Amino acid sequence: MDEFLKENYDLITSLVEFIAAITGVLLFNRYKKSNVRYIIYFLIYAFFVDLIGGYPSFLKDNGWFHFIEGTLIERNYWWYTLFWWVGLSTIMFYLNYQIVKTIRLKKILKYGYYIYLLQVILYFVFRFEDIFSPDQFVSIASLWVVVLSIIVYFFEILNSEQIIIFYKSVYFYFNSIFFIWILVIMPLEFFESYFIQDDWNYVLFRWKIHLILNTFLYLSLASVLMFCKPENKL
Repeated sequence: MDEFLKENYDLITSLVEFIAAITGVLLFNRYKKSNVRYIIYFLIYAFFVDLIGGYPSFLKDNGWFHFIEGTLIERNYWWYTLFWWVGLSTIMFYLNYQIVKTIRLKKILKYGYYIYLLQVILYFVFRFEDIFSPDQFVSIASLWVVVLSIIVYFFEILNSEQIIIFYKSVYFYFNSIFFIWILVIMPLEFFESYFIQDDWNYVLFRWKIHLILNTFLYLSLASVLMFCKPENKL
């Protein structure tokens, strides 16, 4: 099982992401006039981020790794820092900002995101080389923005008439799925420093957890798109 995971982890992850992305593409016409289309954009975006993020393995398998060996982009930490974590926090902020109607809550979201962006920019300016290492500052900051976005959405639902029909909402399931994902992924990010090739017991454990989480995340989102209906037309 462990050998199978070592050899096929990336393939399985890409397959699950592809299923979710292609489901979104096939159902795009159903949601193209609602904010749900941003969820579909996210699924497509996530698939390509992971696909391109596998460039170190691709270059090694094709004998081209020497072109980047010894450079800052030898590892793909920078790619996921910029395009996964910043991208995830941005889409979660933007989608929930569009959904939430309460002015005060929209301001909380907006200023929280602006503070996050300022932190990230300052981090990139003053600790530029850390972008290319397994530093957790951006990932943890991004997760807090995602949590803020989800909490603001839930708070709005609890204080509105939508609470009566919450179970019909695509956005409720979207935020709930991500909230469950975050509850597990956040502790893993705190212990990222232990994720080293020499500690294969922890590496394999982490891979298993990530595979389960990603399968849950993407297949759940695909199911939500299939079984729910658009709520608001633009």
